[in-house]
Amino acid sequence: MLKKSISAVLFSVIFICSVSCKEDVMPKPTGQLRLDYPVAEYVRYETDCPFTFDLNAEGIVKQNGNCNLSIDYPKMKATIYLTYKPIQNNINKLLTDAQKLTYEHVVKADDIIEQPFMNREDKVYGMFYQVNGNAATNTQFYATDSTRHFINCSVYFYAKPNFDSIMPATSYVRNDLQNLMESLRWK
Repeated sequence: MLKKSISAVLFSVIFICSVSCKEDVMPKPTGQLRLDYPVAEYVRYETDCPFTFDLNAEGIVKQNGNCNLSIDYPKMKATIYLTYKPIQNNINKLLTDAQKLTYEHVVKADDIIEQPFMNREDKVYGMFYQVNGNAATNTQFYATDSTRHFINCSVYFYAKPNFDSIMPATSYVRNDLQNLMESLRWK
């Protein structure tokens, strides 16, 4: 009986030692989502509307009537909304409304950077807004010739605004929006 107990204990010790002699389990380091987007290729966008601009080939344009456009970026789940309005003795109201639209995001924004824009040669003047933080939009602009044409433009993502998570997409679309403003021409 003593031999059976010693063998049972010896077997148990060997079994426990063989099972417990593994390397320590180490947690894997936190991975980062890598978002790569293609290099932007711009093409001239022209319609019957009184303006033209360069558009990223990744964008899908939908005309919403009265020269109002939405430019969808399905890979980034984002849309640029462009609103055109003719000036009819209402430039001050259009400017006030555009500025008000931007500053409604001040509650969630960490910072709003204003960048004036002037293209005297083509008579395009405006303001480019970069909205940092968890606001609903991260980029907006308005552009006008001060006498006949006014455009207001903004970007919205189909995701809860979490600035850190969508940063690569916001930067990509922000560059496209800035290029749109800089290439804007009146007919």
